[in-house]
Amino acid sequence: MLTVAALYHFTRFDDPAALRGPLLALAQTHGVKGSLLLAREGINGTIAGTRAGIDAVLAHIRALPGCASLDWKESPAETMPFGRMKVRLKREIVTMGQPDVDPRAGTGHYVAPQDWNDLISAPDVVVIDTRNDYEVAIGTFKGAIDPETKSFRDFPKWWEDNRDRFHNKRIAMFCTGGIRCEKSTNFLLQQGINDVYHLKGGILKYLEDVPADQSMWQGACFVFDQRVSIEHGLKPGPHVMCHACRRPLWPEDTQRPEYEQGVQCHHCVDEFTDARRAAFRERQHQITLAEARGTRHLGLSPENP
Repeated sequence: MLTVAALYHFTRFDDPAALRGPLLALAQTHGVKGSLLLAREGINGTIAGTRAGIDAVLAHIRALPGCASLDWKESPAETMPFGRMKVRLKREIVTMGQPDVDPRAGTGHYVAPQDWNDLISAPDVVVIDTRNDYEVAIGTFKGAIDPETKSFRDFPKWWEDNRDRFHNKRIAMFCTGGIRCEKSTNFLLQQGINDVYHLKGGILKYLEDVPADQSMWQGACFVFDQRVSIEHGLKPGPHVMCHACRRPLWPEDTQRPEYEQGVQCHHCVDEFTDARRAAFRERQHQITLAEARGTRHLGLSPENP
């Protein structure tokens, strides 16, 4: 059994590029795979490996400037959910496109998973899902508002267009692991909204801590690795991934006439050019050949759409 660790931490890295090489080398030495993002504002990502490997990488990250209080969420995986290890340099560790947003300056009130149900059941509370539309489509909290955003960059405009709907309401926000809410709640504070709350540890922590018979969560939670989705107790969900558009699919969606493995699904059948589909088809051919050899092709990795 392998361990999957999802992590993020906002801190100040004066030279993120200098941190990349040693972090990548350590992870590769310990057989840890996944994807980590480094930016001046901190670190974010998901990694998987043996217990010893994960512990070694986490110890290294905690020793980085300002990262001693690093928090992370763990879940099990029977097989390696990533094809390789990547450490990338980015402008933001989660892209919102708002240069003045800084979670280190303040965020909304953290709400523990065991207190979340009471909060979102209150009549003066509006619950907002800050994730993208394809994530919300397979699961969300009962009564939550779906902004129907294609990317996190769209959230500030959605808020400006809809803020009058929430006059005299408390705002409760949630996301997969908590990182988007660090930024979205700071953004709302800057907009003069003071009664802002967010789920500590995100959906992942809620599904880990709250029993299914007490849950207000409906459906599965999309995750950015080969597991595709998880359910209560952090058990793998039923979904598979379209490796063309990276959207989650129900198993029965693969029986639809639009579906071609690795090439398209009913969501993206009209989204790609013939040239792109031809490239996807060749990639799928190479994956099939690799499987016949008993090896793994990197095209199977979610970070290689």
